Amino acid sequence: MAQERFEDLVETFEFLDDWEDRYRHVIELGKAFPPLDDALKVPATKVDGCASQVWLHPRIEGQGPDATFDFAGESDAMIVRGLIAILHDLYGGIPVAQVGAIDAPAELARLGLNDHLSSQRSNGLRAMVERIRAVAASAAA
Repeated sequence: MAQERFEDLVETFEFLDDWEDRYRHVIELGKAFPPLDDALKVPATKVDGCASQVWLHPRIEGQGPDATFDFAGESDAMIVRGLIAILHDLYGGIPVAQVGAIDAPAELARLGLNDHLSSQRSNGLRAMVERIRAVAASAAA
């Protein structure tokens, strides 16, 4: 079960009539997502495998499996910034030990993203999820 704010996002997507409206909503989410400080846009936070420039900066509060996972992120592409915001709704604020249990492809499929993203965007989204899971797994250990 996803977090409440992700469930709210699923409800919003169900309310929107067509993919054009959903696409615009993803872009709006990206515009509303806080920008990443330029000092954090470094090779260590850059996500490889994305067609656009993507940076994810993890923020872990606490230690071990009960530590809380959060992250900041940014991209030079508005649609990707929106995807970062969606991933934040899915993963932000949960214990690091629970991050790996989230079936991201299944949760994101509830938004219809699988059917409407280019293969490059899908690969980039997968790379972001893999980075999030790896960072959380490392923090949980």
